[in-house]
Amino acid sequence: MPMPTANANANLNIPADRLPALLCAMPKAELHIHIEGSLEPELIFALAARNGVALPYASVEALRAAYAFTDLQSFLDIYYAGASVLLKEEDFFDMAMAYFRRAAADNVVHAELFFDPQTHTDRGVPFAHVINGLTRACETAQRELGVSGLLILCFLRHLSEEAAFATLEQALPFREQFVGVGLDSSERGHPPEKFARVFARCRELGLRLVAHAGEEGPPAYIWSALDVLHVERIDHGVRSVEDPALMARLAASRMPLTVCPLSNVKLCVCDTMAAHQLPALLAAGLCATVNSDDPAYFGGYMNQNFTETFAALPQLGAREAYQLAANSFEASFVAPEQKQRWARALDAAFAAA
Repeated sequence: MPMPTANANANLNIPADRLPALLCAMPKAELHIHIEGSLEPELIFALAARNGVALPYASVEALRAAYAFTDLQSFLDIYYAGASVLLKEEDFFDMAMAYFRRAAADNVVHAELFFDPQTHTDRGVPFAHVINGLTRACETAQRELGVSGLLILCFLRHLSEEAAFATLEQALPFREQFVGVGLDSSERGHPPEKFARVFARCRELGLRLVAHAGEEGPPAYIWSALDVLHVERIDHGVRSVEDPALMARLAASRMPLTVCPLSNVKLCVCDTMAAHQLPALLAAGLCATVNSDDPAYFGGYMNQNFTETFAALPQLGAREAYQLAANSFEASFVAPEQKQRWARALDAAFAAA
């Protein structure tokens, strides 16, 4: 059974002027973070120097100035260029630890990291370098920062299903180091059905299943992710508001949506934050969550996503803040006992506000 969607005893009478601080202080889980998308320009240049990689930018400032995206593809072009500096296990460890330190500062207690092995193995980087570096970072973050982490292997949807199967075979010797699989990269023209067989195989292997759908793709892609891929979470999913029947289904099933507000504005999925779909998703009873997606490129980690979203959408208050944090725990791939511990910590944060 899913967790309760609200705690009747939670203190939700938080004055508006204290809400920004509470958004930052409350414990939360992040379920939609592309670890390669946390690679800040400063670290890109440091790794380039360490590994002798030439970059097509003269400085950190020139690289950051290039972060002006018109759509998902224009972002992906520079995203893959940034990833070119990742060559060794230590590079992946350093990248993930930089993210975990920022997450801990934002009171993120748990993160489920997407990683794109094909971005690296297609450049000749061994799969072991990728996953061992990330695994070691998860272990270190738990031990030193108190932040738990899980890894989700994502298939690049602009590549073939055969390539996804090959990546899965590479990953199987490391099966205990990742909890599930996802589907990311260019959504347009690459419907979920393209990966039906590989997701069926992953389901047989007992892997958790998620997929990007309904970001730039239509609501039909969300239906397909549910009915063809049999996913347990929809990543993004904001275009579900265009389909009332889909909204009703998502609400009835408590299907989580990992929403990324700053990303949606940066990539022109919605015109402004004030026009974002998050209030409609919550009002309809959907299990929506807030996440940072690719924070180095989209201008904000978790707390900035929360504070800017709530500042632009005055209809969101303490009740919605509590719900979003509670939803993030409900939607995570951890044991129910851990979810309940985080829920109690959330209640304590609201009681102290």
